[in-house]
Amino acid sequence: MPTPEDALQESRAAYEEHARTCRQCHVDGSPCAVSKLLLRAYNNARRAQARADSAMR
Repeated sequence: MPTPEDALQESRAAYEEHARTCRQCHVDGSPCAVSKLLLRAYNNARRAQARADSAMR
């Protein structure tokens, strides 16, 4: 099971890779459905990381 930090890095990399390679996202400037899902996954991973950091304190 990946740690929250690993999940955060993987989801960010997937989102950024998609944004660079997707014609609609990169050229047209409007996010496609896949981009929106990847961004949601990244935001969820970011929140999980924040919760994990606050739990350690």
